[in-house]
Amino acid sequence: MRPSALLPALSLLAAAAAKKVSYDGYQVLRVKTGARQVEVEQKLVKVKHDEWDGVENSHVDVAIAPAQLPAFRALGLDYSVMHEDLGASIAAESAARPAWKRHIDDMAWYDAYHPYDEHKAYMETLHRAFSNNSEIVSSGTSHEGRDIFGIHIWGAGGPGKPAVLWHGTVHAREWISAPVVEYLTLQLIQGYGKENGTTGFVDASDIWSFPIANPDGFVHTHTTDRLWRKNRQPPPPNAKNSSCFGRDINRNWPHKWDANPLGASSDPCSLTYKGEAPADAPETKGLQAMVDKLREMPGGIKLYVDWHAYTQIILAPVGYNCTRYIDTLGQHVKMAQLAADAILKVEGKAFAYGPSCATLYSTTGTGLDYVYEVGRAKWSYLVELRDLGEHGFVLPPEQIRGSVKEQWEGMKVMLGLLDEVFFDGNGP
Repeated sequence: MRPSALLPALSLLAAAAAKKVSYDGYQVLRVKTGARQVEVEQKLVKVKHDEWDGVENSHVDVAIAPAQLPAFRALGLDYSVMHEDLGASIAAESAARPAWKRHIDDMAWYDAYHPYDEHKAYMETLHRAFSNNSEIVSSGTSHEGRDIFGIHIWGAGGPGKPAVLWHGTVHAREWISAPVVEYLTLQLIQGYGKENGTTGFVDASDIWSFPIANPDGFVHTHTTDRLWRKNRQPPPPNAKNSSCFGRDINRNWPHKWDANPLGASSDPCSLTYKGEAPADAPETKGLQAMVDKLREMPGGIKLYVDWHAYTQIILAPVGYNCTRYIDTLGQHVKMAQLAADAILKVEGKAFAYGPSCATLYSTTGTGLDYVYEVGRAKWSYLVELRDLGEHGFVLPPEQIRGSVKEQWEGMKVMLGLLDEVFFDGNGP
């Protein structure tokens, strides 16, 4: 998701708030930019807003407070409405949840979104169902002391195979990413021992799944501000604004941290605040340690996927330089294309693909680039999940099942091609 480079009005409201932030009456609008990108951005500066996402020379999605709507309309921009009342959409998203029976065969888990403690309980349930071939693991502790829990599963011959590493909810408001990671893990566990290809996937690799990489931010989205993005670290002592909490964990990795001024922000109030120093967020530090550990194990890291929302796109390295292409870009793009083809067949959702910076926008200090260039992963991807902007971050729970099922089809393709060469030669 592309956050705003502007001072986000909404995040300031929630930075250290004790009461729940209300989005009643807020509208989320898709503003057409086309070839008038700069002109539109200059007009938008005049109105307080939170930028959700955008595609260069196409559109930008913005959330506007009720009091700012008249000023926005006066700008004369071409736009469509994504959420007529964001508060109502959030309320519907968190409406009564069906009872989950705490058994892996009960798919009601994927009919609703869940809080942190329930996700932790679900991971324990997965472990119990595959107890001889799994263990609960942790990549560390968050700033507020929460466990960054996960599960490690393996097949015949025991652990120690090349690693497949997944994590989600790096950005707290991207709720759909956690059930995706969980569902992929569930499919591997339920399918093991059956003649459907899944046994081979698990026997060939050690799978490391972390559904919630940013637990403090995720809890904050449930208790205080549904649209919170960053972690919950306090601002630096010398910050001009002491209410601007959080670091963007996916701009905080200690690789190309400040390689491109467009890739992250030095402003603690920005949604893309990269921190005072590389890996100064405990969540990043823990994930980095996990990557470094897996890199040194037999076979290293075979596949890494970092799940986000929204835009429906599969991104390969790198994000920090839009004219740098990795040697294996051709292979990365081919695998992404085949995965996207499989995803499309489930419910007709089209996913684009390509190198991160050149395809989307500049990003520095990312897990995608660290795991590929420092962690030496053979395959490294960032996947932006549903949707294309109909709902954005507030994706209705009715779309959870479709989202997780299509990602499983795409992941089956990836897992089946981990040792594929595709063709010899370098990328462009």
